[in-house]
Amino acid sequence: MSRVRADEEEYWHSSKFRAFTFDDEDDELSQLKESKRAVNSLRDIVDDDDDDLERVSWSGEPVGSISWSIKETASGSTSSLDGRDSSLQKGSSSYAALPKQPSSYSLSSLFKGEMDVNQGFYVLLSCAFPSLSALTDTGVKNYAPELRRPKAEYKDYSSDWSPKDTVRRMQRGKVCSLERFRSLQDKLVLLDEAVAGHDGNVITAVLIFLKRTLRREILFRELEVRQVALCHLIHFLRETGEQKFLLDLLRFLDRTEEVALSQYREHLNIQDVEKRREFLKGCIGLPFSSEDTSHIQDHYTLLERQIIIEANDRHLEMAGQSELFRKYPRKASILNMPLVTTLFYSCFYHYTEAEGMFSSPTNLKKTFKIPDKQYVLTALAARAKLRAWGDVDALLTTKNWLGYTKKKAPIGFHRVVEILQRNNAPVQVLQEYVRLVEDVDTRLNLATKYKCHDVVIETYRDLKDRIQLTAYKCKVERGSAEEEKINSILNNVVRN
Repeated sequence: MSRVRADEEEYWHSSKFRAFTFDDEDDELSQLKESKRAVNSLRDIVDDDDDDLERVSWSGEPVGSISWSIKETASGSTSSLDGRDSSLQKGSSSYAALPKQPSSYSLSSLFKGEMDVNQGFYVLLSCAFPSLSALTDTGVKNYAPELRRPKAEYKDYSSDWSPKDTVRRMQRGKVCSLERFRSLQDKLVLLDEAVAGHDGNVITAVLIFLKRTLRREILFRELEVRQVALCHLIHFLRETGEQKFLLDLLRFLDRTEEVALSQYREHLNIQDVEKRREFLKGCIGLPFSSEDTSHIQDHYTLLERQIIIEANDRHLEMAGQSELFRKYPRKASILNMPLVTTLFYSCFYHYTEAEGMFSSPTNLKKTFKIPDKQYVLTALAARAKLRAWGDVDALLTTKNWLGYTKKKAPIGFHRVVEILQRNNAPVQVLQEYVRLVEDVDTRLNLATKYKCHDVVIETYRDLKDRIQLTAYKCKVERGSAEEEKINSILNNVVRN
């Protein structure tokens, strides 16, 4: 027995292993690694048949054997422990045979120095009962946590990082606590470092921290001289919908127009159309610029018109009094639609109404000063969808002061042809407007693409291009009127 104790004492006091200590004299990670190796090495000792082993305290002083500590703690349960050891050696994983006598030793008597109770209790059990690990993980051979983090990562949890180091670590995606920056000066230095780093995510994270820990007046005052951070905060508040905080900030900065625009945006959250109309009416008096005031006035007027049109058309549709509504039922309400959509709706369902009616397209054009190009484009699309080719012709026909009429398209006849073709216009209608395309190459391309044979033949005739005309003859049907027309042109050219 004495020989065994002497060998163990030599083992514990050798330079290869040393006891764990929580003193900060040496490198913390090295101490934890040494402690792990020491704890793991206990398995070979405790698995020995002789339980009477000398134990080393965490300060490095021998205070007795492990078996002695167990006997003192268990107060005379040696027979139960022997039974437990024999059962575990046979492969049993039962823990019920262990004695549950109250210990006469506290953790403070076993651990000298400051130590976390949970960690100390875990290490104590690992040292005293190394075979208990089989109860939780049979295949695990280590009896201490894995300590594979490098020193730099282990110090992530320290609180001595400077503002510059903190920002750098946040840029790398490291988790850093900002709570240690308590003074106003430290917080402002942290914000300046974040701005200097040109990382929007870091700037936003620091601003959220300052917003939570500083009074509004102080935060607003400091952001007033930091425009980059201020823009980030304004954008963040708009994205998160913190309207009250945003309005307070803009009022502090005396940005009256931005305050008005922010209040105007609130109409998007109002679902009831009558309440939205009243809200827009109140927005007209806000301090907008002259151009924005005009837009707000138009928005209010448009919504007012839409309410009137919607009420009348719903009544007509339900009563079944309009053939147009029966043939083309409405797919959606006109309320809260844009101006162009409202104009298309009006050209589709109310094209022939007098200018004095609110739903008249000409009334909308005059009230909202819609340009001719936009009006013609919208009206053309609406009437072509209804296949009202007479209305299309009238829309593109103008009279001069002498009474002569001619076709005119502010959007260009090439676009007219494209719109008509998308709405399945007949070839006769397409040819009429393809002929009006001024550019020869564009005219030929459109005529060839949409198979307007007469336009192609007439264009090659006017160009006196016999080769192209002969080549095009192969593209038309044999015996068709187009082939006869080409032959007639070629024969006349030969005679001349």
